[in-house]
Amino acid sequence: MKKLLFGISLFAIALSGNVVNAQDIIDADDEPNFTDYYKKENFQGRKAIPYAYLRESDVVWETAIWRSVDFREKFNQFFYFPTSITDNTQGRINIANTLMRAWENGDIEAFKDDDLKVPADFAVQTKALGEPVVSEVKVEDEDGMLVGTGDFNYDTLPYSIENIFGMKLKEFWYIEKQDTRQKVRIVALSLVYNRCVTRGGTDGAEEERTCRSYDVAWFPMNDMRVRNVLVKANAYDERNNAAQRSYDDVFIDRYFDSYVVRESNRFNRTIASYTVGEDAILLSQEIENRIFDIESDMWEY
Repeated sequence: MKKLLFGISLFAIALSGNVVNAQDIIDADDEPNFTDYYKKENFQGRKAIPYAYLRESDVVWETAIWRSVDFREKFNQFFYFPTSITDNTQGRINIANTLMRAWENGDIEAFKDDDLKVPADFAVQTKALGEPVVSEVKVEDEDGMLVGTGDFNYDTLPYSIENIFGMKLKEFWYIEKQDTRQKVRIVALSLVYNRCVTRGGTDGAEEERTCRSYDVAWFPMNDMRVRNVLVKANAYDERNNAAQRSYDDVFIDRYFDSYVVRESNRFNRTIASYTVGEDAILLSQEIENRIFDIESDMWEY
């Protein structure tokens, strides 16, 4: 009899619990969730994991590499889209808006140079990207002889976050003697702005338009404030929308396509400063292959 009463009591408690849970689910006082079928809050509470401490005496070899990441490449398009932060974005935000909004709000710092020594101001940097360009033009007479010079204003298209088509990475590849492995650490990131200027045609001539890339600012990737901003932004995954992958995870896992534009050298110059075209592509690939060969060559007898 006691066992029967005990069983009935357990059944009643379980039933009452189910009723309470059901009431909790449809409680009218709860904040409604109209966009998702469950509450997504994992990213909001995430914090970046600090890098492991590294001693100077443990680094037996290193080299500095600068990379270019083009958002227009299919593999990298998740960095660029969505360009809007309000229109049907499903809660996603691209990397340009992520960093620029944090910079504008004062949550992170930015610098004008990749050595991260000259601070950059958000208002000044973005205003400069939309100002007209004044260039010097040659003035010639009817015979084509140079008679002087003058200034000509090129109209610049207004600044827009949609014109950020890429980024640059400054990273250090090194070998740590504790485990004799080759590793990489990204130390700085710059957003690249595609600035276009137009010159109105005269006497029936067509309008001239030229575009050039500019570094918006350099963000220190060793700064935990920058990494905590990136770790809270969801990087889109085409195969699984519920994948918990942030932009910070993307850089740690190196889930992006890029090419080398500069390696530390005695002249402190970029590849584009002394070669172009196919030769530049081959040299970029050669630097890439040489870096990866260093680790494997250590184990040759």
